[in-house]
Amino acid sequence: MAGGSPRREFYVATPEEIRSGQTSDIYFSRTLDVLKKAGKHRTKVLMETTVQSLPNGWPWAVFCGLEEVVNLLRGKAVDLWALPEGTLFTAKTPRGVPVPTLTIEGPYAEFAVYETPVLGLLCEASGIATKAARVRAAAGDRRVISFGIRRMHPALAPLIERCVYLGGLDAVTTPLGASMLGKEPVGTMPHALTIVMGGPREAFRALQKHLEKRVPRIALVDTYYDEKTESIIAAEEIDDLEGVRLDTPASRRGNFASIVREVRWELDLRGRKDAKIYVSGGLDESSIPALADAGADGFGVGTSLSNAPTVDFAMDIVEREGKPVAKRGKFGGRKDLSRCGKCGTLEVNARKCPACGGKMSPALVRYLAGGTPAADLPGPDAIRDYVLEQLHGRPA
Repeated sequence: MAGGSPRREFYVATPEEIRSGQTSDIYFSRTLDVLKKAGKHRTKVLMETTVQSLPNGWPWAVFCGLEEVVNLLRGKAVDLWALPEGTLFTAKTPRGVPVPTLTIEGPYAEFAVYETPVLGLLCEASGIATKAARVRAAAGDRRVISFGIRRMHPALAPLIERCVYLGGLDAVTTPLGASMLGKEPVGTMPHALTIVMGGPREAFRALQKHLEKRVPRIALVDTYYDEKTESIIAAEEIDDLEGVRLDTPASRRGNFASIVREVRWELDLRGRKDAKIYVSGGLDESSIPALADAGADGFGVGTSLSNAPTVDFAMDIVEREGKPVAKRGKFGGRKDLSRCGKCGTLEVNARKCPACGGKMSPALVRYLAGGTPAADLPGPDAIRDYVLEQLHGRPA
């Protein structure tokens, strides 16, 4: 007990606590109290979310987290417009105007206490989805699996796995995350199997004999010996060897690409040309291309995804009672954001694309009208396909 407060079993907020404002910065509740006493709490405002810049010099980001924001604000007397979830956006338009990714309009009292969770939902989800999309772009058509949930609080596992899938990854590893996506979780063996069984040969024999037949046999080949030696053992012991995974730690790997080439040679030499090579361990979009060139068929990417930098959205009032307003450093007034159907460029108040001359169409979709759903929210497969379509030909 601390100050009479009961301990929690897990330190996560419930949906009810989020909706009641218990996870919001206290100054919003205090501001609302002041506005109510001043008779100004029903003042109609228009707020928008923008970023001043993207992390690490990223040229683009993936807008993600919209579905949860819509769920949070459903039933409130607000109108919500946003980019469709999965849209690639830039921090600013070619004219230098910050891109309004989401706008909320209504009496301030309706959503004042939700600024904190709205930003949290967008910032983290967009960061993870963007990192996943960058990894996807670097990997090309090679298989990429998410390994990152063990680096974060387990309550966030579904969020992380949804975001990486939307960003373009191929598979996730937990039953919960996979079921939410309508997929099967993937995974074969940890180092623990080799250690508990007494060595790689014993582990691979057990894998061959006892693992469910429907699960592809992918042998982890770096527990006790070097990758070449354990790959050879796997080739000898596993009849239907789907592949091998190299999880070599950075402190021992030397030239990782050379190790991949060596393992590929040994597998081919033993008639295992169909066996794929997967690599994992500290990978990100910068390390993947060299490994792909060396012959890696797939990648397990973990910490760099779950620990992705957040996209630092800010949420600002830009209209008060229908008139433009803004704090210093912000662009006031409602923005008519359009998107080029040809190249994807976003611009404000434009009919013709400033980048390619293509036709511009409205970029923001109305998802809530007076708190009532006004547009369908697509499923994860449709969002992922949308992201991949925009990624086509775009470098990481």
